[in-house]
Amino acid sequence: MLTPIGVPAGTEVAAGVIGYPVRHSLSPTICQAAFDELGLDWVYAAFEVLPGDAGQALDHMRERDMAGLSVTMPHKADVAAAVDELSPAAAALGVVNCVSRDGARLVGHNTDGAGFCDALLAEGVDLAGIDCAVLGAGGAARAVVAELARRGVGEVAVIARRPEAAASAAALAGSVGSTAGLADVGRYRLVVNATPVGMAETEGAGELPIDPDLLHVGQHVAELVYNPLHTPLLTECHRRGVGVSTGVGMLVHQAAHAVRIWTGSEPPVDAMTAAATAALQGR
Repeated sequence: MLTPIGVPAGTEVAAGVIGYPVRHSLSPTICQAAFDELGLDWVYAAFEVLPGDAGQALDHMRERDMAGLSVTMPHKADVAAAVDELSPAAAALGVVNCVSRDGARLVGHNTDGAGFCDALLAEGVDLAGIDCAVLGAGGAARAVVAELARRGVGEVAVIARRPEAAASAAALAGSVGSTAGLADVGRYRLVVNATPVGMAETEGAGELPIDPDLLHVGQHVAELVYNPLHTPLLTECHRRGVGVSTGVGMLVHQAAHAVRIWTGSEPPVDAMTAAATAALQGR
């Protein structure tokens, strides 16, 4: 059996997050805020699960009759291979960040791309027909690329260091997918940083994924990095009058999709956002 982190022994946990490491995760803060606001007597906790032990976590979910799990690195692909069913988004990407229960069956979902796009729309960013550049070709980037195409944008250009990875990610956008270089970012109305560059406590902390002089007024830059709240890239955008979105939007909205799946209730996004922002400002 898995041991939840930060809750009293014997507590019945309704949902949780698995990862390694996982103690830094904001998911317990965000999802517990949602459950409390909804008036549910549910507890959400983190479970530290070693690489290769994702199956054990799913067994725990079955045995404890848990409503759901959030899944973070390094388990997303392993969980996708172990659940009973995949949503269309999860099947297309081959990775899962949310598991729900359908009777005795466990269903894997991927809510990252939908969460990203929902966050932009909530901030008033119109995605219809705009050309987009996505920096990076990892799991989060691939989810964003696929969902942007589903939302009816114009071109989705992937910019990555490895040409084969960029091409693979761009293929998820179908006929609107393409690849580009860093020098091309000025052409795109929306620029998404889906790399870890700028993330706190990493080798890329304090660095920029692109030359900010390539950006200009009329563009919108969206971060997937949420710690720090205002990354070096977003700071440079502010100086240049470029519109920005922090990584908190995607973080909250992908969790909101999970809460909706697990509870059947409309998630309290404002309460979840407030909880996430307060936690980040306290770090």
